[in-house]
Formats: sequence, C-alpha cells, structure tokens
Amino acid sequence: MSPNGSDRSPRRPMRRKLLQAMTAGLVLATATGCTYKDFPRLGMPTPTTEEAPRILSLWQGSWAAALATGVLVWGLILWSTIFHRRSRTKVEVPPQTRYNMPIEALYTVVPLVIVSVLFYFTARDESKLLSLKKEPDVTINVVGYQWSWAFNYIEPVAGSTGDAKTDKNLDAIPTRFKNDFPANAGGVYDFGTPATRNPQTGNPGPTLWLPKGKTVRFVLTSRDVIHSFWVVPFLMKQDVIPGHTNAFQVTPNKEGTFMGKCAELCGVDHSRMLFNVKVVSPERYEQHLKDLAKKGQTGYVPAGIEQTAHEKDRETTNL
Repeated sequence: MSPNGSDRSPRRPMRRKLLQAMTAGLVLATATGCTYKDFPRLGMPTPTTEEAPRILSLWQGSWAAALATGVLVWGLILWSTIFHRRSRTKVEVPPQTRYNMPIEALYTVVPLVIVSVLFYFTARDESKLLSLKKEPDVTINVVGYQWSWAFNYIEPVAGSTGDAKTDKNLDAIPTRFKNDFPANAGGVYDFGTPATRNPQTGNPGPTLWLPKGKTVRFVLTSRDVIHSFWVVPFLMKQDVIPGHTNAFQVTPNKEGTFMGKCAELCGVDHSRMLFNVKVVSPERYEQHLKDLAKKGQTGYVPAGIEQTAHEKDRETTNL
C-alpha cells in the first residue's frame, strides 16, 4: 500500500504509458493509406518492366534485414529498461561488464556479416541490371539539358535518311554503343521544354514512347550539367553526365503512361525537368515514329558534350 493509503502500484502508470506508446505506434504503422496489396512493396510503385522485380526484391530484403536488426536492438533496449530499472533492483549502479571478448567479437563480426551480405546481393543485382550483353530491339538516346529532355529514336524510319553511326549530332556517343546501332538508321527525334505537356493526361514534360515487350536500351548523354534519368515505376535511375555516356536497358511489360523526372539537383529549375513515358503496342510505337517523321522531326538533335580523349581511351582498353 502506498503512503497515502492507496493500493495502486507505482508500476501501473509506467505500464499504461508503455501500452499507449505501443498503441500509437501500431496506429501510425497501419494508418498510412496503403492497401494490403501495396504493403508488400514497402512504398515502391507497381513494377512495369521485366527487370523491376529484381530491384523490388532487393528493396524488400534490405527492409527485412533492417527490421530484424531493429527488433533485436529495440528488444534489448526495452528488456534492459524494464528488468534492470533501479526501482526494481534497488541497485544504484548495476554491475558493469568490461573487456568481455566474446561480446566485443559479436558486435564487431555481426555488422561485418550484415554489410557483406547486403553488398553481395547489391553487387549481384547491379551487375545483372547494367548488363548490355543482350542485343536491344530499340535504342533511344536520352539527352538531358537545362531544363527538359530530348529523345533520339535511333531506328530506320520511312521518310528519314541518314546513318546514326556517322551522324555528327551523335558524336558524343562512344563507338562501343554505336556498334550496336541498326544500319541506315535515319531516326526521328522529339524534345520538350518545361512548358510542354502530355496531350492526353496534361502532365508536364515531353513524352517518351516505348514498345511493350521489346528490350529498350537507353543511351544517356548531357549537354550541360549532371542530370539523372528516372522513370518512377521502372524502379531504377541512372546519372546523365556531360562528357561520359551511361546506358542501361529494360523491357516494359505494362502499357500505360508513367511519370519520369530528373533525380539529380541540376540547378534552379530542376523541379521542372519532368517527362512522361508512354508504353504502347509495338504497332502503335512504329506508327508514332512515322508520325514524327511526317512532322519533319527527322534525324537527330545534338546528343551533348563529347567524351574526352582520356575517357574514350579508357573505354577502348576495357572492351
């Protein structure tokens, strides 16, 4: 019984607060607006390419590892807080553990194991996602510039004459990429400004058209500063660097219009560097290229800053 005559235990208020904190955490975790179908993706959008599930799996695995580590750490903190509190043990300073070699080895080795496992899976998936061994069905040169995007469709198109392998506007692209360009690819182009909008959705930015079920290689070049090409539901992005050409390829497997943006802070109007990606049937894609040719958008726009001799030499020696 307490001094004031009440039989209320002093432990009850602490237990009540702990219960309230756990309830608030549960409400916060469940009241996020996500459906049960969205929850397994842990905040990621629905994948729209054949390669995206690999990225989603890596994301989910990282979350699982982080959650397991968090549960262990939180559990130890709560356990020590509850069972070693001074009001329970009546000990002013509990016994201290020092120079315990097994424990010190444990908290040194375990983080190394966790980091090594994460590094292995990340390196494995990155190597697979950036592989260019498969010959693409479609090649598109994405050009970033302040403050929008241009798209060079490197394909033979009726009404467009020329050759992408020798076109001066594509001099910024190294030979190792040009070797995979189709022969006699006169090509067509499209471009945008911050004021450009998709005519169907009204979303800002130019629209990049892609054929469903076809392997698309993006060759990324910049005219000014570093940008980053990010199609949100592709679940991956890559830097667009002046004087250096990056490339990756994906196979879109869902039709629709999706949002893209620059993911690298590139200047005052960075937030306006938006674009759209429209995935359609191969037949409709081919018709779009013909429509661009009919509008006079034949050939290619300048790809950007040409790579330095040093960079070209490095890539030649690594072939």
